[in-house]
Amino acid sequence: MTRLERAWFNHSPWLLCLWPLSVLFGVLSALRRWFYRVGLFKQTQLPVPVIVVGNISVGGNGKTPVVLALAKHLRAQGMRPGIISRGYGGTCKTFPHQVSAEDKADYVGDEPKLLSQISQCPVVIDPIRSRGGNLLSKQCDVLICDDGLQHYALDRDIEIVVMDDRGVGNGQLLPSGPLREGPWRLQTVDYTVLNSVRPKHSLNALKSSVHMSLQPGPIQPILADGYVPEQFAWAMAGIGHPQRFFNTLDDAGVVFATQRVFADHYAYTEADIPKDKTVIMTQKDAIKCIEFAAKGWCYLPVEAVFNDDFLQRITQDIQSL
Repeated sequence: MTRLERAWFNHSPWLLCLWPLSVLFGVLSALRRWFYRVGLFKQTQLPVPVIVVGNISVGGNGKTPVVLALAKHLRAQGMRPGIISRGYGGTCKTFPHQVSAEDKADYVGDEPKLLSQISQCPVVIDPIRSRGGNLLSKQCDVLICDDGLQHYALDRDIEIVVMDDRGVGNGQLLPSGPLREGPWRLQTVDYTVLNSVRPKHSLNALKSSVHMSLQPGPIQPILADGYVPEQFAWAMAGIGHPQRFFNTLDDAGVVFATQRVFADHYAYTEADIPKDKTVIMTQKDAIKCIEFAAKGWCYLPVEAVFNDDFLQRITQDIQSL
């Protein structure tokens, strides 16, 4: 966590120096929303239902497991879901681009590669979500937009916000706080998914709130001929909230000697991880390390589990459109 991020969640008083910039950010954001609402900015409506999974704060809150759970559920219901992603961190410059089995994570981005590999659904990357959505709508009957809550150029039918135990931090907009939009936005979305054991928000205070937990699966070696050691020298994570991964390992009884934290979307090289160490990492990290992984490197898969009929309600919402 950077110094600025620590300040956001510790309510550091020096952030008041950034407050004028936050006011400017809020004014520009409000104007942008208004321009879309009155039609000065074009909004694209696709011919299939669109579900947006995003958040109002910066950093990872657990959106990827929610997107995967939605895709799995919709496929089980006989639908043909597709996933739109910005492709953050990838070097691809030709859009829209449909992720293929041959694409590497450094080309399309770690999250799109992971989404494509696990969901077995078409995944298209494009910073202009409406353009990527147009391509996907020709082969899918429902689209899931990964992290596009503020991408108002794409019209949407269902909005889902994912939050973790950091909540809204100090409740301030960027840069004096972690928020892309004010806490008021939580009252306008269709569902708020709380990825937290002890959320800092009352369920009754949020619209259509759903509890989510990440259920770990069996530890898997990264390489097909790899092995799972009894304990690990390193536990490493390059995600938005690495401590959540380490807590999951502790809860699952996984023994490791040292925690190693990398930046979110970190581009790993062979020099970053010693070959002679046994390592356990997130599945998103494993996607980026497979080209130079050692036999004692493993990952812990996780799956989103919801505490009520959330997925069934999503199906009903789509059917009612």
